[in-house]
Amino acid sequence: MNSGRRDVRPPAGPGTGSPGLDPLAAVRADGDPHTDVYLTGTVFLDIIFTGLDSAPVRGTESWARGMGSSPGGVANMATALARLGLRTSLAAAFGDDMYGEYCWEALAQGEGIDLALSRTIPGWHSPVTVSMAYEGERTMVSHGHEAPPPESAFNGRHAPGCGPPSRACVASLVPGGREGWLGCAADRGSRIFADVGWDDSGRWDPADLADLEHCEAFLPNAEEAMRYTRTSNPRAAARKLAERVPLAVVTMGAEGACAVDGRTGESVEVPAIAVDALDPTGAGDVFVAGFVTGTLADWPLADRLAFAGLSAALSVQEFGGSLSAPGWAEIAAWWQQVRACEAGAPAALRRQYAFLDEVLPAAGRLSPLARAVPTIGFRSPA
Repeated sequence: MNSGRRDVRPPAGPGTGSPGLDPLAAVRADGDPHTDVYLTGTVFLDIIFTGLDSAPVRGTESWARGMGSSPGGVANMATALARLGLRTSLAAAFGDDMYGEYCWEALAQGEGIDLALSRTIPGWHSPVTVSMAYEGERTMVSHGHEAPPPESAFNGRHAPGCGPPSRACVASLVPGGREGWLGCAADRGSRIFADVGWDDSGRWDPADLADLEHCEAFLPNAEEAMRYTRTSNPRAAARKLAERVPLAVVTMGAEGACAVDGRTGESVEVPAIAVDALDPTGAGDVFVAGFVTGTLADWPLADRLAFAGLSAALSVQEFGGSLSAPGWAEIAAWWQQVRACEAGAPAALRRQYAFLDEVLPAAGRLSPLARAVPTIGFRSPA
């Protein structure tokens, strides 16, 4: 049950730094659900070390030049969605400790995420991940315990995990497992977007992805896609996956991303944007959030893919999975810089992102986005 001591009402505008910005207002129809995207999962407290020159060596002590704390786990995706103006509902368990308190407040009050279906579990401590970023990659160590199941329903309002009516849902598939709530959501008309976790068993059995039957789009990375399809390159993998799901999107790291629409046969590839990466934590979640945003806004496939890649590229320049996600102000600032640099910016880049002139909402007066900080809070002066 929920402790009742926390305010679950989102602020007036969707997402920190974006009060009143609603890029999907023009494509929402009368009778659409109030919730744009519903998701569920585990919220971690992330502690991120940056500025490491190399991986830690056994028996030695390594000093990091930077450190940050932020909500992690499913909070990465929820925050990225909310910062793009999507009305986001998250069902998750929160620890009954200071870490849980911090994560709840950062998501509800800070990002405008609806936590009405979430709960605080008395006596349960928050899962924690320590992430070390170096050489453009990261290594993580996590600790946590599975949350006890809800007694009957989240706050008594909906069946556990089924969630509210929503225009879309985002799920992370578990190899060999089933997400029972996806069928319920799909039957109610939600568009399902899914990625997948690493298969530690090494089976990579395509039959383990049975939940794809409920999905509109599947967004694995290149390694996962090739292993499941027994193909030798990401593009072939995307074509193979498009036989099972209407839209297959494969992220290819520094090469960008490719997508195949199994309904129309359309195939698109977009190169990555070169940036100085500080911390790649959560970049995949930000990519999915950007793609969901473009899909719900009915953009062409190439624009959705480009926007997703841009969102992810901007996120890796900050550290901390959830709080690294960009908002519309950061996207607008990047595009303004590209347009202002006619001689320096490649013509292909300007052509690829010309659609931003039409889709960027009016910036208005925006507050800075919250970013990861070294500690979860300071005591007030006496």
